[in-house]
Amino acid sequence: MSQRPHQVLRVRIVLFAAAALVACHAQAEKKYDPGVSDAEIRIGQTKPYSGPASAYGAGGRVQLGFFERLNAQGGINGRRVKLISVDDAFTPPKTVEQTRKLVEQDEVLLVFNSNGTAANSAVQKYLNAKKVPQLFVSTGASKFGDPKNFPWTMGWLPSYYDEARAYAAYIVQHHPGGKVALLYQNDDFGRDYLHGLHEELKSRGAETMIVNELSYELSDPTIDSHVVSLKASGANIFVIVTTAKFSALAIRKAYDIGWRPVEFISLVGSSVGQALVPAGPERAIGAITVGVMKDPTDPHWDADPAMVEWRAFMKKYYPDGDLMDWYNVYAYAVAQTLVHVLKQCGDNLTRENVMRQAASIRDLELPLLLPGIKINTSPTDYRPIRKVQLQRFDGKEWVRFGDLLGY
Repeated sequence: MSQRPHQVLRVRIVLFAAAALVACHAQAEKKYDPGVSDAEIRIGQTKPYSGPASAYGAGGRVQLGFFERLNAQGGINGRRVKLISVDDAFTPPKTVEQTRKLVEQDEVLLVFNSNGTAANSAVQKYLNAKKVPQLFVSTGASKFGDPKNFPWTMGWLPSYYDEARAYAAYIVQHHPGGKVALLYQNDDFGRDYLHGLHEELKSRGAETMIVNELSYELSDPTIDSHVVSLKASGANIFVIVTTAKFSALAIRKAYDIGWRPVEFISLVGSSVGQALVPAGPERAIGAITVGVMKDPTDPHWDADPAMVEWRAFMKKYYPDGDLMDWYNVYAYAVAQTLVHVLKQCGDNLTRENVMRQAASIRDLELPLLLPGIKINTSPTDYRPIRKVQLQRFDGKEWVRFGDLLGY
């Protein structure tokens, strides 16, 4: 027996109401802050595409290509990621100007992987006051791992303080009678290393090993006189706490004036392509640094699936990029970390949830990290990477040695 018209209408109304209720419930589950829609997640960053640290602009170019590829593959949970990457010339006033524009005009959800200790310091209070995530900043300064005072700021690299401690421990163990000279950048970047080196040597009763330490300014055209003075101190160990450009200058000058100390080079200044090749690779043989990434110059990784994938990515999306520069590997890996966080957010793409997910990463293994190094965070520990590997330059590539060191 067929249904009467009013019965059919009643059924249709009930079904329509049920469907509407389900749709409303689904919509209600979505939570968005500025920069997010059903179609897009908008993020921003400042990079030194010009100025004295322009070599690090490469990281922004890697990440622009990374998200271009990601979007071609469907984005994150169906949303495209729009990265707005702007030049701050590595100057804090410009960083402030550009960051305010990103937040107040472009309305980005978060600020991602901006470069430099001084630059990030200049906007840290502003972003925390605005409750805008300052995520995975491209600096290892300890101040960017302080969830108590700056809950909206998180680093990614190992801290400079802990890196310096690793060098100090090695120096005491293998060069107990050595004399240490230190060249460092005159800002929080350099002072973090200085503090870590002093503290670790002091804890081992060896602080008197430091015989001279000189700072330089990022705007200095040369550091030749610094290197000459450090050699004159009689030091046979040279700790170089500089960006890539100044690492090259320091290594070259030391060699050319006949100084042959054991050299320790800060991680951020250790790129083969950006520092050691310009210095002259033969001048850097025996230098020591730490690593956390698979180094693209190390033939051990030539057939590694992650490195093969990275090289294919670079060829297509950043063909002018330096395949000898570990910094380009780093930029790719830190973008992978952000993707992990945003995927974990699901449809709750609020700034608060972004930080909640960033502060609850458990044993994240990225294919380009060295074996045994995993990313872990918690609400009380904003140091994603806490282990490093010592490595020595052999004239062509960095060669790992010893065990992983953790702090």
